[in-house]
Amino acid sequence: MDQTKTPLFEAMRSHYLQEPLSFHVPGHKNGVVFPDRGYDLFKSILSIDYTEIKGLDDLHEPEGCILDAQALAAEWFGVRKTYFLIGGSTVGNLAMILASHKQGRPVIVQRNCHKSVMHGLELAGDKPIFVSPTFDKKHERMGNVCVDGMLQAIEDHPNASGVVLTYPDYFGRTYKLQTIINRAHDKGIPVMVDEAHGVHFSLGNPMPLSAVQMGADVVVQSAHKMAPAMTMGAYLHISSSRVHQDDLSHYLHMLQSSSPSYPIMASLDLARYYLGNIATNVIRKSVSEIQKIREGLADYPMWRVLPMEDQVDDPFKLTLHIEPPYSATEIASQLEKQGIYSELVTENQLLFVFGLSLQESVESILYRFQQAAQNAVTSEYVYRATIEDKTFYESSVVQAPYSFHELKGMDKQFVAWQDAEGKIAAHSIIPYPPGIPLIMKGERILSEHMKVLQKLLNQKRHVQTNETSIEKGIHIYKNP
Repeated sequence: MDQTKTPLFEAMRSHYLQEPLSFHVPGHKNGVVFPDRGYDLFKSILSIDYTEIKGLDDLHEPEGCILDAQALAAEWFGVRKTYFLIGGSTVGNLAMILASHKQGRPVIVQRNCHKSVMHGLELAGDKPIFVSPTFDKKHERMGNVCVDGMLQAIEDHPNASGVVLTYPDYFGRTYKLQTIINRAHDKGIPVMVDEAHGVHFSLGNPMPLSAVQMGADVVVQSAHKMAPAMTMGAYLHISSSRVHQDDLSHYLHMLQSSSPSYPIMASLDLARYYLGNIATNVIRKSVSEIQKIREGLADYPMWRVLPMEDQVDDPFKLTLHIEPPYSATEIASQLEKQGIYSELVTENQLLFVFGLSLQESVESILYRFQQAAQNAVTSEYVYRATIEDKTFYESSVVQAPYSFHELKGMDKQFVAWQDAEGKIAAHSIIPYPPGIPLIMKGERILSEHMKVLQKLLNQKRHVQTNETSIEKGIHIYKNP
């Protein structure tokens, strides 16, 4: 296939050039019906915000330009089938878990997964086997899944309906995924990977290998995170028949909007085009420039640039470990005053995500960091100590006390935190970003969970939960 083609985008452009008169939805009528306020920013995208009309195909039953665009993506990524997702990796994670569900059979899940994975397990009524992460001493944070624990879980549960993994982690670090895939496939277990942050791994060296290249059965990628797609644009790739394509298609029909965004879909077409035709010509220059930034940030007293390992770490991500007496939140605040907004702020680290092409010169970026550092020196700081215990998981492999199907039959009650230890959480507690649950719905609450949550609340970190008084307590399940 010709990877220089962009069939969906070209069909939309052709329709636009006809200067069509809209007697169909959406109600803005190609941007004619719109308030003056905001029109200058919205007008260009409104002109191609179409619906399923002749010549523009149908995402849920593609036969023309969308089918061709998805086929080009499948060829580029080297998979059997690629679906365009207009609900982000979230909708892909939900679909792959529902499609692989087998009644009465457990699913093996990486404990530090995105909340959408947990939502998928709940919708399926699964009883998960959780495999905990390990503490990464070199980078001083909880890291990727314990590979030995995952291998043991597969051995102990050879009838599992699937293995669900996250790769890479939020900081762009990878692990020995191939070993896990091989062991699971030896048992006939499908492997599904949330590769939200790894769409650009398809470009090869100097990036780590993609889960697709290692033979994962279903891989979901957020094209909007590292490729130039619009927010909520993502891909779902199928590489085998271990998870049935018909089932995946069925759940995508259920979960995706019946009025999909054409601008988002067109951006997925163009993002694939960018990866296939432009990215390889710019990424080596960008990687070299980022390395200069890493070197330029190395000699500051308030932070350390964490090391990057070739073929293991994403070269487009950079993490600063903040040294006492400075705190990550206050360094982030100083950087924001210089127009630099980090992707993630933890207790003692800042994560920065670079584009495949830098939007500003190395010198300009380093100058902004320098100004923030100088301002930090003259500010008053209160050091917030990190958590002394490096893990709060009971063991490497933990089976959930109940299936989500069983939890639906239980009553709930609100308890104060002093009475919550050992109880089963009825609501998830999710610091966001990165969207990884601290306490998962259906999980037994540990004292360390509560210590970490208190620190997050003290730091005024954003926490997603259904609780209205999370400072006071949490809803738990009563015993059936």
